[in-house]
Amino acid sequence: MSAVAPTLLDVQDLTVRFRGLVAVDHVSFTVEPGTVHGLIGPNGAGKTTCFNLISGLIPPTSGHVSLAGTALDGLPSWKRTRAGLSRTFQNIRMFQEMTVRENVMTGMQSRLQASVPEILGRLGRFRPEEQAAKVRADELLEFVGLAASADRRAGDLPYGDQRRLEIARALGSEPKLLLLDEPAAGMNPAETQDLVGLLNRLKQGGLTLLLVEHDMHFVMSLCDRITVLNFGRKIAEGSPREIREDPAVIEAYLGAKVAEKLKGGTA
Repeated sequence: MSAVAPTLLDVQDLTVRFRGLVAVDHVSFTVEPGTVHGLIGPNGAGKTTCFNLISGLIPPTSGHVSLAGTALDGLPSWKRTRAGLSRTFQNIRMFQEMTVRENVMTGMQSRLQASVPEILGRLGRFRPEEQAAKVRADELLEFVGLAASADRRAGDLPYGDQRRLEIARALGSEPKLLLLDEPAAGMNPAETQDLVGLLNRLKQGGLTLLLVEHDMHFVMSLCDRITVLNFGRKIAEGSPREIREDPAVIEAYLGAKVAEKLKGGTA
């Protein structure tokens, strides 16, 4: 008899209401360690809101979220980062005037131990931590293919490189789970293919990913399991094959033509 795989992220009955509008309605799903889990659905289905609830940016009306067995309920976003959760955003958020390396270093803040006086005076633990952060930032930039741009102004990077910089910065907190909100949005086909390769390398390295994405070929080629939302409710869950063949998903989101193309691998 095989052992049951542990759960990394456990979302149970997550609900949020905004002035009577139910944006997320009793949504439950789990994410297993070492997998890529997709969260898909039409615009307005509640996907990004669900991400904001999981990452602590907005409080739920009801429901529970736990990471590696630790309840996250009531914790602010920075404590969730310390617990092992990191994310990127649908709209790129970075410090444009800072260098690429400095942007990655900001993602390590939750792991640093130096006190405010040590930081201000550049004393005690600050200097060795700063040097270690620089080394780690360069390692992450090498991993995402941005090593040559380490000293460039972040705002000068091409769009696709800015997306990869966001991922490198999120990795700076050493997460157990990385949430990616439409990571391929705005990318051309070559950039998207490079991103698939990068995310596969992260998965092979043992990192667990939860992503929201509208590019269905991207989702189907990368995800191990997919949860589908519509009008804030979960309407389906399963493997990529099960999702692309699910009548409810085809009707609510994919449409018959896209579903047929996905079967043939041409979408």
